Amino acid sequence: MAQTKYSNWIWLDAEKQDCPDDPFIVLFRRKVYISAEPSRADVVISADSRYKLYVNERFVEAGPSKGDSQIWFQDEIDIAPYLKQGNNVIAVVVLRFPQNPFRGNQSIMSTAFPGLYFIGVIEDEAGRTYDISADREWKYKRDERVAIKAEASGFAPLHFYEEVHEDPEVWEWMKEKYDADFWDAAVPVPKRSVRRAVSPGNLNRRTIPYLYRRKKKFARIKRIVRSGTDHAGWNRFLDGKETITVGAGCEENVEIDAGEEMTGYLYLLVRGGKSAEIELLQSEAYVQGTGSSAFKQDRADAEHGHLEGFTDRYFPAAEEGTDEKTEPLQIYSPFWFRTFRFIRLRIRCQKVPLTLVGMYYEETGYPLEVCSKVVTSDSTLGHVWDISERTLRRCMHETYEDCPFYEQLQYVMDSRAQMLYTYACSADDRLARRCLDDFRRSQRYDGTLPSAYPNTKPNVIPGFSVYYILMLYDHMMYFGDRKLIRRHMTAVENILAYFEEHVTEKGYVGKLGDVHGEGRYWSFIDWVPGWISGVPPAVRQGCLTMESLLYLLGLEKAEGLAHYIGRSEQAEEYRKRAEQLSEAVRKYCMGQDGMIQDAPGCMEYSQHCQVFGVLTGVLTRQEGRENLQRTIREKDKYAQCTVSMALYLFRALERTDLYQYTDIYWEKWREMVRRNMTTCAESDDNPRSECHAWGALALYEMPAVILGVQPAAPGFEKVRIKPVPGYLRWAAGEAATPVGSVKVAWKRRGDRLYLTYRLPAGMEIEEREEEEL
Repeated sequence: MAQTKYSNWIWLDAEKQDCPDDPFIVLFRRKVYISAEPSRADVVISADSRYKLYVNERFVEAGPSKGDSQIWFQDEIDIAPYLKQGNNVIAVVVLRFPQNPFRGNQSIMSTAFPGLYFIGVIEDEAGRTYDISADREWKYKRDERVAIKAEASGFAPLHFYEEVHEDPEVWEWMKEKYDADFWDAAVPVPKRSVRRAVSPGNLNRRTIPYLYRRKKKFARIKRIVRSGTDHAGWNRFLDGKETITVGAGCEENVEIDAGEEMTGYLYLLVRGGKSAEIELLQSEAYVQGTGSSAFKQDRADAEHGHLEGFTDRYFPAAEEGTDEKTEPLQIYSPFWFRTFRFIRLRIRCQKVPLTLVGMYYEETGYPLEVCSKVVTSDSTLGHVWDISERTLRRCMHETYEDCPFYEQLQYVMDSRAQMLYTYACSADDRLARRCLDDFRRSQRYDGTLPSAYPNTKPNVIPGFSVYYILMLYDHMMYFGDRKLIRRHMTAVENILAYFEEHVTEKGYVGKLGDVHGEGRYWSFIDWVPGWISGVPPAVRQGCLTMESLLYLLGLEKAEGLAHYIGRSEQAEEYRKRAEQLSEAVRKYCMGQDGMIQDAPGCMEYSQHCQVFGVLTGVLTRQEGRENLQRTIREKDKYAQCTVSMALYLFRALERTDLYQYTDIYWEKWREMVRRNMTTCAESDDNPRSECHAWGALALYEMPAVILGVQPAAPGFEKVRIKPVPGYLRWAAGEAATPVGSVKVAWKRRGDRLYLTYRLPAGMEIEEREEEEL
């Protein structure tokens, strides 16, 4: 731009910003005439809070990736393939979330300076250039059609559902022939107003791949509640082979099956239907019962169940709906992707008929490439792998997510497991690096991390901070990046300092939190039935042993990190702290029967404390073996690890040579498959979320443990191939590593294990001895 006093940010005239406390959408448009064929067109784009870029009515990209108050991201895109000789229209839809955390999406930050950022230069084959950077040549219009709604009256972290009243005035606003003369000229933001040290001025290049988008058809009509069209007609409609007309005063109510849990952008194409109401309810499963008596069995049982979920509402505006030559096509597509397995489409027509022209979606997610493949003597694990892989995919977008349907928040505990699963199945660490950076930036004054980040409403679970240290240790072992570990080590030190400050005179960790909503911090451990909001009842007695064990595990992993970057004195300090803490737990937190208590001196016990007693070495291998067997035999006496803690339970079983018991615990996942789930549940009993990636356990267990392919030295400089057969008779496949795929096959005969493997070129194997089972 020729003007130097302005930044490349544009926004609305101050008088047009009359809803600062509500989310709203702004349409931006720039027309440019190109004299010859375009040869190059590089643009840089960002927005607060989100943008969707279109060129000549074709979708190009969405962004920016999620930032925060310290860092904002920009995208660099080549739009030349979308341009043509002659008139071109650059169109950008900007969704602005307010800074009020209760009025926006909880994982999407906003800044004090909303706007669209755009730098662009087009060059044609004749060598002429065209500056399309953000300036007064851009036109804008507040999109009054769209009201952004919360999904529920209470807890509503998404806050992106829509009520849209169509307006003929802006139907074809992306088209070349559209007359935008009545739109307002965009207002350039002065450079002095945009501080480069903080967001949104602190623009950085995108660090993760763009999300993929893939056009998909719905699988089938699931149930007709009320319709003048039969199943065959609806299926032909979904297949794009015919239209459906809804008469004046008529109602349609049908339920549509995507075939699997999905994240995607919905599209509904209609003609006519002025004043009609269209509801698109998205649901994960069929539910039996209602209210507090609701429960889930067969997730696809439409005969005995009903759909529950969140709803978008669309109100068409065209007078007639039957003549495609004269009547405009109205296309409804919500701004943000939706999560669904089933869609309930309900249409209530008024005086004007409506024609359904089409309905489809564009699947979206992080471009995860799964390279690991494993088959075993237990064929049921193949089905468990399938739902696990789909779960991880649905919980990966611009961040890792706890669940795509309810929250889309990147939790520390969840993300540690998801990162490990990603490494084991794909050896991809790009999203993991982004996750680590997010949590490093999020660290609070006292050393703790928010339980989830990015997050406009921080919530602290002290124990979760330790999982960040585990993330770093995992990354060190898989990828061996010393520079990354050094950059993050200060955050590790601050976390451990927080725990050390809370060590009591007796040497164990004192009370850190409480039941959710009852204390400053939340001492969540696991969604155990009978526990209070995921917290052991022993919290009423004071401190929790699990928080001492988590601190101990963090110290042990931090010792390894410190050694790796050459800080031997720091490593020794952590070793000594761990030794003292371990002694304190054995002295004050163990009953006479050798079981670790949920709180010091409290006669309450859980499987969790025995598991982490094994993982930290507080329990000897024999003690751990006996304690775990006791929790397995006496399930009613000891609180059991649920899906979220299965990764750690399986590690303890592996360490104590009890891996054969995993056959019992895989039954949770086999039951998910039997109940027609296509993704892994959040918890064991009547779970809220049908898609929670801490449950994608098979993606790690099968390549890393059953095939036995694990790093034996940081950065996979050496590989360990040590299969743990458990109850299995044979297994074969390949495991992804950063060095290349390792192929393994083994079978057992009597007490002998016969193993073959093939390594990628340059990979060194850890020496191993012939083992007997």
